[in-house]
Amino acid sequence: MKFISWNVNGLRACMTKGFDDIFKSLDADIFCVQETKLQLGQIDYNPEGYYQYWNYAEKKGYSGTAVFTKQKPISVFNGIDIEKHDREGRVITLEFEKFYFVCVYVPNAQDELRRLDYRMEWEDDFREYLVSLAKDKHVVVCGDMNVAHKEIDLKNPKTNRRNPGFTDEERGKFELLLGAGFTDTFRYFYPDLENAYSWWSYRFQARAKNVGWRIDYFLVDSKAESLLKGAKIHSNIFGSDHCPVEVEIDF
Repeated sequence: MKFISWNVNGLRACMTKGFDDIFKSLDADIFCVQETKLQLGQIDYNPEGYYQYWNYAEKKGYSGTAVFTKQKPISVFNGIDIEKHDREGRVITLEFEKFYFVCVYVPNAQDELRRLDYRMEWEDDFREYLVSLAKDKHVVVCGDMNVAHKEIDLKNPKTNRRNPGFTDEERGKFELLLGAGFTDTFRYFYPDLENAYSWWSYRFQARAKNVGWRIDYFLVDSKAESLLKGAKIHSNIFGSDHCPVEVEIDF
């Protein structure tokens, strides 16, 4: 199965930049997007051959996630069943016969790290949620996780040390998630590959210069490692400040 994840930074805007053509060309079994910035009824998008599921933030024009899948899931669940986390449309879980598929848009710690404390709470609760799913069947979790795990995952680690997405606290929580039994699929295939990024600032010609961060991931429960067939970062695809990421898994 081919899985795609993309932070589109506003789906309506991305639609004007070729989203539908990109969607069709990638031909994923499951295609998920983050930061849709939509409310119900604000877009009419019905790709042929896909079931679709949406989670909207209460706040207009903010956050939001969606999943398009060729195979109908057994069940679908929005959020992680914790009210304070479930108001921003950040998580959709689809249950299939052999695995759970989780699309996530992890909260940003924001300027001056004003939301870092909340981010730490979120990380613990989200990790507990994923671990609980993994007790039942395989788990695929993907999305904008808003953290560069290691120095290799961003262009300028030294100057970004205390910036949102590269604090010791955020990286530590990501390490805890991996330690709880999950695998970073891209690094599984490319442990030492440098200059592989999925997000670039719109400022300072960052994308043209490839001054980026790898903050979009596919993770699987470690027991699924033997099923992994490949991973990609589609850095040649535009339309957002992020690019799509991909994994292939033989379920």
